[in-house]
Amino acid sequence: MHPTHWGRLCPNETPEGSNCGLVKNLALSACISVAVNVEKVRQVLYPMGVTPAPDSNRELRLSGAKIFINGSLIGHHPYPSELVSELRDRRRRGEISSEINVAHFKTMDRREEIYVNCDEGRVRRPLIIVEKGVSMLQPEHVEKIRSGEWSWEDLVKNAIIEYIDAEEEENIYVALNLDAISPKHTHVELSSYTILGICASLIPYPEHNQSPRNSYEAAMAKQALGVYTTNFIYRVDSRSHVLHYPQISIVKTKPMEILGYNHRPSGQNCVVAIISFEGYNMEDALVFNKASIERGLGRSTFFRIYEAESRQYLGGLKDRFIIPEAGIRGFRGEQYYRLLESDGIVSLEASTVGGDVLIGRISPPRFLEEYKEFEVKGPSMRDTSVDVRQSEAGIVDDIFITESNEGNKLVKVRVRDQRIPELGDKFASRHGQKGVIGMIVPQEDMPFAESGIVPDIIVNPHAIPSRMTIGQFLESMAGKMAAARGRSADGTPFVNEKSSEIKQTLKDYGFSHTGREVFYSGITGEKFVADIFVGIVYYQKLHHMVSDKVHARARGQVQMLTRQPTEGRARGGGLRFGEMERDCLIGHGAAMLLRDRLLEESDKYLLYVCENCGYIAYFDIKRRAYVCRICEDDAQISPVVISYAFKLLLQELMSLCVAPKLKLTERA
Repeated sequence: MHPTHWGRLCPNETPEGSNCGLVKNLALSACISVAVNVEKVRQVLYPMGVTPAPDSNRELRLSGAKIFINGSLIGHHPYPSELVSELRDRRRRGEISSEINVAHFKTMDRREEIYVNCDEGRVRRPLIIVEKGVSMLQPEHVEKIRSGEWSWEDLVKNAIIEYIDAEEEENIYVALNLDAISPKHTHVELSSYTILGICASLIPYPEHNQSPRNSYEAAMAKQALGVYTTNFIYRVDSRSHVLHYPQISIVKTKPMEILGYNHRPSGQNCVVAIISFEGYNMEDALVFNKASIERGLGRSTFFRIYEAESRQYLGGLKDRFIIPEAGIRGFRGEQYYRLLESDGIVSLEASTVGGDVLIGRISPPRFLEEYKEFEVKGPSMRDTSVDVRQSEAGIVDDIFITESNEGNKLVKVRVRDQRIPELGDKFASRHGQKGVIGMIVPQEDMPFAESGIVPDIIVNPHAIPSRMTIGQFLESMAGKMAAARGRSADGTPFVNEKSSEIKQTLKDYGFSHTGREVFYSGITGEKFVADIFVGIVYYQKLHHMVSDKVHARARGQVQMLTRQPTEGRARGGGLRFGEMERDCLIGHGAAMLLRDRLLEESDKYLLYVCENCGYIAYFDIKRRAYVCRICEDDAQISPVVISYAFKLLLQELMSLCVAPKLKLTERA
């Protein structure tokens, strides 16, 4: 990070991969400047002794300072320091706009330049003004804010706080906190955690984590399930998730209150033990307590919207919502329409599976050619019903019937699906420790503490040393402390309850200051040799669920062009057997398996080749003969089994005026 980013851009919140460092996020206190009229600024500067550039004499140009507004030279001034301090005083008194910033620089050749910035789009941040080693923000001001007598704007108007842009920050000396103020300082930070962005400031104890882990969590916080809006019952978002029992974190940060995160949290407090358990939590996998899931841990609902519009076409034809009848083009079969009511729309609370029709609709033919020379009974309609996605299921939650902008009837059906945590669902703590469920264990088989407490989640100890997420250790101990004393813990970045306080409080409540406890095996009942680290950690359920990703295919669709299986789960596509997989089979010498994967199961094709000229031949059905257009009567044609993609390549080369020939030899 560049020094000018401090307090303006979040140091952690940026995507992984190609956009890393290119997509940035604003820090908590940063704001964007609004433009001030340049002419008004000129009218302020000229009476203050600035000589317009065309009128400046040679002596002023050599000895005076150049004055720039938004990067454009407007004149010169003989006493730059006085001009800068006067401008800043006027800004603090409210005589000129608080959106204006002034920077004073000395160039390499000891020339001086003053930059007055009043354009829009500059990232600025608020700082408390310090004069003669004393902060302008006094306890009486804080009291006025608390009582509601003053607002934030009053602090700016009364020259207690001012907004500084990146250029002006070069001229100031900022203290990190009130205790660090010296007579040399000009400003002091409002709070040290305002350097972070929204997502990074939700992490407790982030200063104890390795930096990339905070970046991972900033990305995952956006994937966590919660109650995304309180009126989700009336909304028709194309897809959405709602967590059933969200909890306020027991280890909080101050920005959570400011941001309103606690009104709609997106996670749950879990008792987490750090043990290797039966090998089922290797490689970041998590072992879950079955009883915790049955009590509602991580339970959520997934909503999806299906919509259909009754469009009007040229010639007065239009779509109709109806139960399609047998004989219509594209008719699916009686069982697919079983849930529809007489108006062609599915009934509420109907249980649906993939392929079931939700909205029955018939449409006129797409092209005039389909009219079949204008049949007597009119054009034949086709079935364009909307059905449930093949890999999904659910219960019809609500139906919305309205009109589109064009005045057509519009139907939206919302389908809900309850998601109970299962093997493969993804969870993450607030420290970039993500993992999928590796096993769900009955409570009686789970290890238990001496006090009888059974953990909800078991995490592998190998997840900690290489990731260096000491913040999770501290959160675990702080959570345990908070639960014991009945008051939430403060994990605010940089200004939190320190580890020494946590240890002492745990001791006071009869726990070990290490956070470890005596544990017993739930299977044998034997006491573990080592004490187990256990505490309360806030875990988030992420929207990557195995039921949305599980995918297999036997036979199915192929692409028209290459005749190879389609790609993607949504289209019932095949599983890609790529170049590296092919290389493995070549390395193993598994030639028949290679042939099976890349030919038999993919795009096997029988091509006729003329042995004389090496060009593609074909079978003429009318003449019932094999034909080579080049050799004609002298042709000697043989069938060859090849990949259809290879035949396509040959023909594409021909289209580029390259003539590929195939030389055939007798099969040994």
